[in-house]
Amino acid sequence: MPRRVLLLAASAARVREQLGGRRLTRAEAGPLRDDISTDEISPLTAMVHFDATLGRHAHTGFTADGERPIARDALREAGIEVLVGGRRYGKGSSREHSPLAERAAGVRLVIAESFERIYRQNADNLGLWTSTDMSLVERFAQGVGVTLEEILADRDAQAAEILRAGGLLAYGLGPETPPADPAPGPKTLFEKIVERHRVRPGFVRADRRFIHEYYSGMCDHLLREQGDPPLHDTGSIVCFEDHLSYVERSPVHVGQGLVPSVRRLSNAHRAFVARHGLVDHGPAAGGEGSQGISHAIMAERYACPGELIVGTDSHTPHSGALGCVAIGVGSTDMANAFVTGAVRLGAPQVLRIEVAGRLPAGVTAKDLALHLLALPALQRGSGIGRVFEFGGEAVRALGSDERATLTNMTAELGGLTGLVEPDEETLRFLRERRGVSLQLEPWMRSDPGAVYAEVIRVDGAQVPTMVARPGDPGRGVALADLAERPRVDIAYGGSCTAGKREDFEQYHAVLAWAAGRGLRVAPGVELYLQFGTQDVRAHCEARGWTAVFEAVGAQLLQPACGACANCGPGASTVETQVTVSAINRNFPGRSGPGSVWLASPATVAASAIAGELASFEELRRRHAD
Repeated sequence: MPRRVLLLAASAARVREQLGGRRLTRAEAGPLRDDISTDEISPLTAMVHFDATLGRHAHTGFTADGERPIARDALREAGIEVLVGGRRYGKGSSREHSPLAERAAGVRLVIAESFERIYRQNADNLGLWTSTDMSLVERFAQGVGVTLEEILADRDAQAAEILRAGGLLAYGLGPETPPADPAPGPKTLFEKIVERHRVRPGFVRADRRFIHEYYSGMCDHLLREQGDPPLHDTGSIVCFEDHLSYVERSPVHVGQGLVPSVRRLSNAHRAFVARHGLVDHGPAAGGEGSQGISHAIMAERYACPGELIVGTDSHTPHSGALGCVAIGVGSTDMANAFVTGAVRLGAPQVLRIEVAGRLPAGVTAKDLALHLLALPALQRGSGIGRVFEFGGEAVRALGSDERATLTNMTAELGGLTGLVEPDEETLRFLRERRGVSLQLEPWMRSDPGAVYAEVIRVDGAQVPTMVARPGDPGRGVALADLAERPRVDIAYGGSCTAGKREDFEQYHAVLAWAAGRGLRVAPGVELYLQFGTQDVRAHCEARGWTAVFEAVGAQLLQPACGACANCGPGASTVETQVTVSAINRNFPGRSGPGSVWLASPATVAASAIAGELASFEELRRRHAD
């Protein structure tokens, strides 16, 4: 029986009442907040810590009624042991800081109608209990306790064992056992890749493991607690400094005095890399920016069809565009994978997204992703924890960079990962980007008759130019249906989702057209274009695109996660600012305190010229010769 339960209500007043000592029934609390993101559970100010200090910051980014009713130390001071939320609890970034912050604040159990896969797995790994049994809330309200076995009733056997042991590193792997014989019958590509990597029940071998500076210190801390065991196959580990490369120009880091703490993270990362002799993609030559965003470089330089890759970022599925399985994990999973070479993976269902026909001219993969996010089936949670297999004529017609936008945004769709069957386009990408010639093996495709949990069919020809309203990527609307067009203060093009070569082709198409007509970025608008990797930057420079960008007034930034992670130029600084951004998520506070509209690279560039939300087609009509 917990001392205190906090119902994470949609009403800020109800939350404050509970923190002040009042016990509310489920009915008195009113609707619960859905879609509580990890950005809210552990906001940016918490991300500079990787120990028990995180507990002071738990849920300080939680938003209700446009307010943040949970102050620093509030959960600990109120003695909260159980948190209760609505649907899709823990969505967003794979930051293990979130369940660690909750646990450090004294929380023992989180109850929600549904959880995002990475959050719940991270909670398991840390020994934080979770349940989707909402009846437990009423039992607590009636003063009736519950047993741990009741909490574990809806969990698979392995998750239950990990929780009973107190977490993943305490659980250990146990003796190796040969994988079971593959089940007969047709299979999806995902199932085939997993079969070839299964090393024991519930665990698969990872071909490549990667980590970035937000997680290296925490991972090293966890390993040292276990006696600092040697790492397995260090040649297959890749490290990155990509998130904090612009911290000296980050309004929130500078304004809140966080730069010294960030340097602790970077120093911990570099010490970990040096101690183990690991490959590291660090700062760019010249000191500003990085060599590139981790998952973008993984696709450009490392990932191959048929491989299995794990990384400490929710957008690790980016590489699934090349026909591999790429999965985001937290620090505990990665620490375990560093030592054993294996990562925990069950048998998730596969969801097929079949996009027939061709996308209309000017409609991009980002528009398709925002369209999918707004579909009723996916709004109801059909994608949560599932594998997204993208296919159909429209997907086959996309280049690999555009396919990567789809697999990247599997994170926003709630999925475990996303992938596209490799084909001649995949081979072209590998030849041109790496000078590598590969042969596709016959097994590298889904079999006819493979079983899917669900097939969602989309008519590609009917997908419009899309935007997503501020607050959530799932708030998509066709731009043509948006009668009132908000003014724009900031236009940001970059991030892993929108910093690739094909994204910069879109920026260039719009801005070169504008430059040819004497148009520039509208007065009062700041346009930032940030390369995803140094390879992308070199590609743009070689084609003369950067001169065009600068001619219209764009500010060019070296590769880094930047404003997407609230870590650099392009983030808003006041609540009244409006941003149109090509990043992948727009949760409250994600890219500054202002409002963030999501859009395609072309729409971002067109809006910067128009001074308000506008598609390239609309911009051309306004300035028709």
